[in-house]
Amino acid sequence: MRAAEKIIGRFAPTPTKFLHAGNIFCALISYLAAKSKGGKFLIRIEDLDKARCPDVSAKETLAALEFLGIVSDEEPIYQSRRTEAYERALDILSKRASLYPCFCTRAQLHAAEAPRLSDGVVVYDGACRNLSREEIARRTLERKPCLRVCVPDRTVNFRDGILGGYSQNLASSCGDFIVRRSDGVFAYQLAVVVDDGECGVTQVVRGSDLLSSTPRQIWLQRLLGYARPEYYHIPLMCDADGRKLGKSEGDDARRLFDRFTPNEILGGLAFAAGLLPELRTASLDELVRTFDFDKIRRDKIFLPEQFSYDLQ
Repeated sequence: MRAAEKIIGRFAPTPTKFLHAGNIFCALISYLAAKSKGGKFLIRIEDLDKARCPDVSAKETLAALEFLGIVSDEEPIYQSRRTEAYERALDILSKRASLYPCFCTRAQLHAAEAPRLSDGVVVYDGACRNLSREEIARRTLERKPCLRVCVPDRTVNFRDGILGGYSQNLASSCGDFIVRRSDGVFAYQLAVVVDDGECGVTQVVRGSDLLSSTPRQIWLQRLLGYARPEYYHIPLMCDADGRKLGKSEGDDARRLFDRFTPNEILGGLAFAAGLLPELRTASLDELVRTFDFDKIRRDKIFLPEQFSYDLQ
């Protein structure tokens, strides 16, 4: 990124349930990273799957962030309202890469003896890549296919601002990936590239569990003509036992907002990250003034002890 280019950062929660402390931590670092350089901060609601992302959860997410002072400089973007943009991108992609229908079920993929990426995706073996037109027609009568993009035997390299250099061969370490699900919902990998590209995002701060998805996104950015943002994959927040916090595990930060003030929450998370040398309250303005990526811990981030009793 050129020095004179204004930073545009973003936080993109998936509102399936209420935020956990790790989500809030990621939102805070994303906000501080942009604002400390005089940049713009955006919030994107990643509600592609409306069945799993009720409107009430999105409203609660925005309200929780606003309670802490973490607000978007523009109206929040909702992926569920951007179908036309994804359709346009898919049309461009179909002209610049090979797309094909895939009929493999989730059970078949998880039963396969194939490696999995850090984001949980099974490395696809291309089972449906060379189906004949007749076979595609026959299988379509039985079930609706998803749509995959055929990746080249190419290694994508980039340097992460936290984790350093990272390389991935798309064909052997990733495989052809889904760009539209069998139910017609556009896949995360395509949607996030389109949204970041059209919003001019220059800086992406997110959890280290998404590191392995970045080469796929960089490759899509090239095909669709978008600039590559700078990436900062921060450590995941864990409880005292080293377990990663997660919504599926029942972690819920709702009670934090009932018991602690905004500055107590901000100070606790900043201390956990390494941004403060001691545990104390801190205002958002103070953290913006003193933020530095070099201060952030490179290993696990542990939830402050005084918060841990309020998550279940």
